[in-house]
Amino acid sequence: MIGTFDVGTRVAIVGGGKMGEAIMGGWLAATDGAAAKLAPRNFVVVEPNEERRAYLHERYGVECYEDGGQLYRADIVVLSVKPQNILEVLQKVRNRSAYGGGTSGPLFITIAAGMKVERLEAELPPKARLVRCMPNMPLLVAAGATAVCGGTYAKPEEVELVHDLFSCLGDAYVVEESEIDAITAVSGSGPAYVAALIEAMRDGGVAQGLSPEFAENLALQTVYGTAKLMLDAGQNAETTRISVSSPGGTTLAALEAMEKGGFTSSVVAGVAAAVRRSEELAGC
Repeated sequence: MIGTFDVGTRVAIVGGGKMGEAIMGGWLAATDGAAAKLAPRNFVVVEPNEERRAYLHERYGVECYEDGGQLYRADIVVLSVKPQNILEVLQKVRNRSAYGGGTSGPLFITIAAGMKVERLEAELPPKARLVRCMPNMPLLVAAGATAVCGGTYAKPEEVELVHDLFSCLGDAYVVEESEIDAITAVSGSGPAYVAALIEAMRDGGVAQGLSPEFAENLALQTVYGTAKLMLDAGQNAETTRISVSSPGGTTLAALEAMEKGGFTSSVVAGVAAAVRRSEELAGC
């Protein structure tokens, strides 16, 4: 099955929250790539919340269940649960006699921040194939950034399949697990940093007499346009900054004032704090 999808392929999404829905919805919407052949009949969602199950069934036409009784049929199991809950979920998986290890069981995909492969594999059936991923929220609009790394028993072609699946939801990168905590701090938490910047730009505009709505729209379009410019033109951050910063102009005056307030050092410290928290989550 791995590497191809057909009518009989079963993909189980464990956890029907925003990320689980975004992953499934993105794969269902894909018109090319690894997910292009997936249809509602290929999915089953395990979600304890009854209202959420009803919504997902109505919205996507997928099977939804309260517990994991249907997982034994799955070829791929996406564990879309928080790190604080994943060990409990894996214990239930391990206790189901229908699961075999190695090639007889499903391929597991986890998106839980901080939870390392070694610890997760210890809670799965023996020799279970696992791929660890770190996506971010822009995946909701097919503009995500996802890091992918294989576990001990995952085959290279299985890691590549997961990479291709997440490439349907934005950009995906195959990485070493040692890089995941830093990636979590940069791209996983990064959307919050960008949103905080937009809030600060809005508040700065309001302080100078603009309405909150107008100032936020200006800031949002500026962030979006700058990112698009850099991506489309293949232009790096330094080049972009310099190109906007005329000598003696308003931009340099603003940047100098921001640096006096510790702009760069604050962001660097924030990334470091996120790495530390990711490492702490591994011990949950």
